Amino acid sequence: MEITNSQENGVNVVKLFGRFDAQSAGQVDEGLQKAVADGGNKLLIDMTGVEYISSAGLRVLLSTAKRINASAGKLVLCGLQPYVLEVFDVAGFTSIFQIQPNLAAALEGF
Repeated sequence: MEITNSQENGVNVVKLFGRFDAQSAGQVDEGLQKAVADGGNKLLIDMTGVEYISSAGLRVLLSTAKRINASAGKLVLCGLQPYVLEVFDVAGFTSIFQIQPNLAAALEGF
C-alpha cells in the first residue's frame, strides 16, 4: 500500500494506492492517525487507487471516522472504484460515510 499526504485548501488529503486488506491495514491506520494528528480535523481520503478493500480496511476507516467525529471534524471519501463501492454498500458504510465521486467534488464538500 502506498500512502501520500498533501494539503489542499486547508484540507488534509490522504491518497491510497493498492490493496487495503489485513496486510496493509496497520500501515494505513498509522498513516491516517498521523494525518489526523498533523492536519487537524478536516480529512479527505482519496481511494481512486484502491482496487480492493477487506473488512480490516473497513475497520480502519470506521475507527478514523470516530476519531474525526470526536474532534468535531469532517471526513470525506472519494474515488471509490466499483468493487470497493459495492463492498461499502453491502456493509452499510454508504450511509455512514460521505462519499464523493472525485477529488474536486470532495473538496467542495468542505
